[in-house]
Amino acid sequence: MESNSILLRQALKSGISRRNVLQGLGSTSLAASLSLPLAKRASATDPVTLRWWSPQASPDQLKMYQTQIATFEAAHPGVKVAFEPTSDEGYPAQLAAAFASKQLPNVVTHLPSFAAQNYYGQGLLEPMDAVIKAIGEDMYFPGANDVYKTADGHYCGTPIGNTAADMLWLRKDLMRKAGIDKAPQTWDELRMACQKMQGGGIFGAPLPYGLNSMTSLIFIGFIHRAGGQIFSPDLAVAIDSQPTYDALEFYKSMRGFCPPGATNYSWGESLTAFVSGATATGIYAGRVLANVTQQNPGIADSVTCATYPTISKDVASWTFNDFPSVFIPKDIANMAETKAFAAFLFEPKGYIPQLLAAPGHVLPVLKTIAEDPTYLANPIIHKYTAEVTLMAGAAAAGKNLGYETDKHKPNLKANEIIASNVIAELVQRVVLNGEDAKATVGDIAKKLEALMKA
Repeated sequence: MESNSILLRQALKSGISRRNVLQGLGSTSLAASLSLPLAKRASATDPVTLRWWSPQASPDQLKMYQTQIATFEAAHPGVKVAFEPTSDEGYPAQLAAAFASKQLPNVVTHLPSFAAQNYYGQGLLEPMDAVIKAIGEDMYFPGANDVYKTADGHYCGTPIGNTAADMLWLRKDLMRKAGIDKAPQTWDELRMACQKMQGGGIFGAPLPYGLNSMTSLIFIGFIHRAGGQIFSPDLAVAIDSQPTYDALEFYKSMRGFCPPGATNYSWGESLTAFVSGATATGIYAGRVLANVTQQNPGIADSVTCATYPTISKDVASWTFNDFPSVFIPKDIANMAETKAFAAFLFEPKGYIPQLLAAPGHVLPVLKTIAEDPTYLANPIIHKYTAEVTLMAGAAAAGKNLGYETDKHKPNLKANEIIASNVIAELVQRVVLNGEDAKATVGDIAKKLEALMKA
C-alpha cells in the first residue's frame, strides 16, 4: 500500500498519466487510487477542510454534490469538503474579495473558461496539468482543453462540461397552430414566427434587456450572428461595424415581442418565461428540458430546439459556450488533497449523477461518459436524444468573448468586460433609451479600449 501511495504521489507531482500508474497497480478505481496518498489523514489531529465554490446550485444539483462529497470523504478519512454556492452575476466581486483577503476556496467549478484564463494571467491560479493527466487526457473529447491553454504552456483549468447557452427553444404545438412548418433560420423568419405565435397572453420571445451579464453575453452572440465581432483576431476593438448596427436594429425590433419585464431579465427570468409557457420561443441551454419536464409537463412533448438564427443564411451560426470550468487558486493550503478532489469530480459514479441533476444542461466532456449506458438511459436524455445531440455539436463548436473564433488570440480581459456590463449598457442605451446608435457604439468602443488597457 505504501509503495502504491508513493507512485500516485509522484504521478500527480510529475505529471505522469494516472492511467499509466494504475496499469501497474491493477484494477484500482480512480476514487480508491486517489485516496491512497491521503491515507495518513485518518490519524490526523486536525481534519482538512476543502471549500468548493460553484454558481450551479439548483436543489437537484446540490443533492448530487452532497453525494459526491460524502463518497470522497468516506474514501479520504480526515478530509472534509464544504460546498458554498456563488452567483453567476456576482462571482467576479466574490472572487476578487477572496483573492484580496486570502480566504480562498480550494476548488471553483462552473465558471466560464475566460474567467480561468483571466485569473491565471494574474498569477492567481495553479496549473491544472497534473489534474488533467490524473483524469486521463485521452478520456476527453478532442480539443476539449484547448480553450484552457496558457501562454506559458500549461492549462489554467479544465472543463467540467459544455453548454450551448443560446439555443433557440420552440413550441411545436404553437408552431403548428400558427402554420409554421420549420424552425426559423434567419432573423426575418424568427421575427415573423414570433409575430404569428404571439397572442392570447403568450409573447414571442424572452430576450434579455437588463444591465447584466446575460444581456452582454447574449448580445455578443447576436453581433456574431450578424457577421461581426467584438474584437479583431489580434484583439483590437472591432465593435464599431455594420454588423453591430444590424444586431442593434434587430434587437430593437424584437422588443415588442418580449414581455414587459424583459427590461430586467437575466438568466433565471428568461428561462422561466419559456418554461412557464409565457413565451413561444426561448433562448437558453439544456436546463429547459428538465425544468419543462418537472414544472410544465403539459408542453413537454412539444418542446424542441434549434441553433439560433443568423441575419441571413450566408452567415454561419455562432453558439455561446462558456466552457464551464474547474480551476484551483494558487495560494491555498492542502494542494495535494485539492487536486485529488478536483480529479475525483470526474469519477463516473459521481460525475454522471452530477450531469443528470439537470439533464442536457451541462454536457459531458469525457467521451467515456457520453457513451456510458447509465448516462444515456436517463429518461430526459433518452426522450430528447435529437435535441441533446444538436446541443452537444453546437457546444463543441461554440465560442465566447474569451475565444471569439479559432483565429482569435485568447482575450484575458473578457472577464472584466462582462463584469463591467458595458455591452449590456450598449443595448439599454440604444434599444431602450433611444440614443443614437453611431455615437453610442463609438462611446462603448472607447470603454472597451480602456478596459483592455487597464
